[in-house]
Amino acid sequence: MYILGISAFYHDSAACLVKDGEILSAAQEERFTRKKHDHNFPQKAIEFCLKDAGITAEQIDLVAFYDKPFLKFERLLETYLAYAPVGIKSFIKAMPLWIKEKLWMKEMIKDNLGYTGKIIFPEHHESHAASAFYPSPYNKAAILTMDGVGEWTTTSYGIGDGNDVKLLADIKFPHSLGLLYSAITYYTGFKVNSGEYKVMGLAPYGEPKYKQLIYDHLIDVKDDGSFRMNMDYFNYCQGLTMTNAKFNKLFGGPAREPETNLTQKEMDLARSLQEVTEEIVLKLGNHVYKETGLKNLCLAGGVALNCVANGRLLREGPFENIWIQPAAGDAGGALGAALIGWYKYHNKPRIADDKTDSQKGSYLGPEFDEDEIHSFIQSHNLTAKKHSDDELIENVANLINSEKVIGWFDGKMEFGPRALGSRTIIGDARSPKMQATMNIKIKFREGFRPFAPSVLYEKVSKFFEIEKASPYMLLTADVKKERRIPMTDEEHKKWGIDKLNVVRSDIPAITHVDYSARLQTVHKETNPRYHKLISKFEEKTGCAVIINTSFNVRGEPIVCTPKDAYKCFMRTDMDYLVLGNYILSKEDQKPLENDSDWKKEFVLD
Repeated sequence: MYILGISAFYHDSAACLVKDGEILSAAQEERFTRKKHDHNFPQKAIEFCLKDAGITAEQIDLVAFYDKPFLKFERLLETYLAYAPVGIKSFIKAMPLWIKEKLWMKEMIKDNLGYTGKIIFPEHHESHAASAFYPSPYNKAAILTMDGVGEWTTTSYGIGDGNDVKLLADIKFPHSLGLLYSAITYYTGFKVNSGEYKVMGLAPYGEPKYKQLIYDHLIDVKDDGSFRMNMDYFNYCQGLTMTNAKFNKLFGGPAREPETNLTQKEMDLARSLQEVTEEIVLKLGNHVYKETGLKNLCLAGGVALNCVANGRLLREGPFENIWIQPAAGDAGGALGAALIGWYKYHNKPRIADDKTDSQKGSYLGPEFDEDEIHSFIQSHNLTAKKHSDDELIENVANLINSEKVIGWFDGKMEFGPRALGSRTIIGDARSPKMQATMNIKIKFREGFRPFAPSVLYEKVSKFFEIEKASPYMLLTADVKKERRIPMTDEEHKKWGIDKLNVVRSDIPAITHVDYSARLQTVHKETNPRYHKLISKFEEKTGCAVIINTSFNVRGEPIVCTPKDAYKCFMRTDMDYLVLGNYILSKEDQKPLENDSDWKKEFVLD
C-alpha cells in the first residue's frame, strides 16, 4: 500500500511516500525549485517520490494532507473579525489565495496528481505529533509539539502508544511560543520563518537584560508551562508585521533594519528570548512528564528545531530519552500525515524496539549514481578525477588535514533543514581560522554564526559533555572541559561580537562562544561512507570531529543535484568538490562566467 503525504501553502512545502508503513522517500519542494522555503504545491517533490518508487499516481492508495484548510480558514476569518476594521489590508492580501486555491485542496490534489482516490486531512498538530512518534524508536512515549500555529493550536501534548497517537491538551492561537520567537526575530532584523536559528546563534553573545521585561509585559507563564501573550504588543493578528509601536516603545526604538550592523541590543534581546524559550520548554516538559509518567519524549513543530532548548531539556528535564523529528517544521507534517494514513486510518500494527528509529538517518531524498555523475561531468566538460572508495576517503581526509574546504556530495539528500553528511561542506574543526573562512568566503553569511561538528558516535563523549546520540543535529552539548582553553583576563573583558575570535578549545572552529556545539553524531549504520571518512581523519590526526555545514550559500536552499553542487562550488572559495567518487579541484575548473553552458544560470545574489 502506497500513501502519499503532502504539506503546502505555509512554508517549506514537502512530500513523503510511505509503502506498507516504511518511509521510502521525502523531500522539500525548495530543493527542486531552488526557491528557499518554497510554500507552493510540492509538485516536483511529489514527482520525485513517485519516480523514486517507480510508481504512478494511479498506484497511490491514499493521500494525506497535513492540516485542515477549512479549520485554518475559520481561524483567519474569526481573527480578522475580532480586530476589524483594523487589519483590512492584511485581509485583502490573504483572501484571494484562499478563495482561489487553499480552500479547494481536494480538487487541487486530484488535478495536479491525476488522482481519483481517498484524501484525508489530519489536524496540523496531529501531523506533527505523528511525525515525532511513529518514526521514533519507542513503543510508548509522551509527545510535545510546539510551533507558530496550525489551525488553532500552537502547542500540544499527548501520548503515542503502539500505533495510536492521542493529543490530550493544547494552547491555542494567538498565544504561541513560536510566534513570540518570530516576533523578536522580526524586531532584531531577521526574516520570520527562516531567521529564528540566527537569533538562537546570536544569543550567547548577549546578556539576558530584557528577560524580565519579556515576562512582565509580553508573556505570562504558569508553573505548568502554559502561557498567555499580551496581544497589546503584537501585530500578527491584524497586520502585515509581527510587532507594533507599543512593542517598539517597550524596547526603546524601532526594529533593526535588515542587513544593518548588529548592536549589543540585538544580542541581549536574543539571549533574553532564548532563556525565556528554554524555561518555558522545561516547564512544559516537566508538566508532560508529570501528566504521562513516561520516560521517553518525542518532539516536533518548529520550536523543536531549537537545539539549545532541546539540549537543556535532555540535561535538566525528567525524561530519560528524547527523540526529535529531523524535519520538525511544516515539511515534516507531510511525513506525519502519511504515517497517520497507515497507522490510524488503516489501523496497521506498529513494532518498535526502543533502540532504532525508522527515519533512516533522514537520508530520504534524491540520489545520483556513478553513471549520472559521470554523465554530468562529461556533458559540461569538467576536469575531475575518479577514485576508488578507499582512495577517495584517503585523499579527502588528507585535504581536510591540510585545511582545505570541501563540498561533499554523496548518497541520498537529507530531509529536513540540516545537512547530515550527504549535502555538506566539510573542514578541519581544529583550525582557528576555519569559522571565519567558511562564514565569509563560502557561506556569504553573518560572521557570528557557529558551525556544527560531525563526530563519530562512538567517540562523542571524548569531545562533548553528552552520552546520548544526536544523529539529526538537534541537540547542543558543551565541549569537554579538558578540551577547553582557559581565557586570559584580556579575553574575559571582550564583549558581544568581539568574543568571536577567541580560541576556546582544541576544536575551535565548532566551539561556540559559550563552549557549546550543535552536534551531529555519525553512525556507520546510516551513513557508512561519511563515518569512514571521519574515521580515516581520526586515524591521521587523533581527532574524530570535523566541521559540517550545509552545502549552500546564504539565501539559497541546500543543493540537490550535481549541477546545484557544482554551481555552489564555483561561486564560492571552496577548494575541492567531491561528487560521488570524483574529486574536482577548483584550480582545474574554468570560471563559470566564461562558460556559455552556465551563463544564464549563474546569478550571484
